[in-house]
Amino acid sequence: MAFQSVWYYTDLPEDIVDIIERDVAETFDPQMQDSKLHGDALNKDKRNSQNAWIPTNHWVGGFLWHYIMRANRENFLYDLRCIDGESMQYTRYGEGQFYGWHNDAGLATQYKPVAVGNRAEGLGQDFLNENIEMVRKLSFAMQLSDPDDYEGGNVQLIDESGNKYVVPRKRGTIVLFDSRTQHRVLKVTKGMRKSIVGWTVGPRWK
Repeated sequence: MAFQSVWYYTDLPEDIVDIIERDVAETFDPQMQDSKLHGDALNKDKRNSQNAWIPTNHWVGGFLWHYIMRANRENFLYDLRCIDGESMQYTRYGEGQFYGWHNDAGLATQYKPVAVGNRAEGLGQDFLNENIEMVRKLSFAMQLSDPDDYEGGNVQLIDESGNKYVVPRKRGTIVLFDSRTQHRVLKVTKGMRKSIVGWTVGPRWK
């Protein structure tokens, strides 16, 4: 039986997580901007946080790719090609910040056919896009902050039965879940929560 989500307590030494957090912060904190929704829209009523983009050739990308491949081999068995956009998101949630219910993939994020009925106009474009389009299949997040560094800010998912559950807050934990899963980040009430998140893509579902 495959699970909707899995997580790994990496048990990295604190010094290693310190290095990851420090390296990412020193390099990417100056690039922080207000987070946008998928499609590049800014809506702080739905998402209020800051983020910067980490290219996958950064050494942390290789470390995370190991766990992506492990989770996929052990649980999901999806056809995956790479991390979406060859970049990962370094995200910060400060006091009062949150991300409402959303999913990372679905019909709203995929290419929409332009051909209508028996009209030939647009068929070639549709055929090409529908056969080369990569869709998000597996989302992942690595917890950088110590759980004592902030209050609130839990990551909450909804399972197939509609039940809500919270993923672990332990520092260094890597969580992976189907990108179609509804999830949210509850409001941070004190301190700051930091994480690295991303999405792996593969060919359209068949």
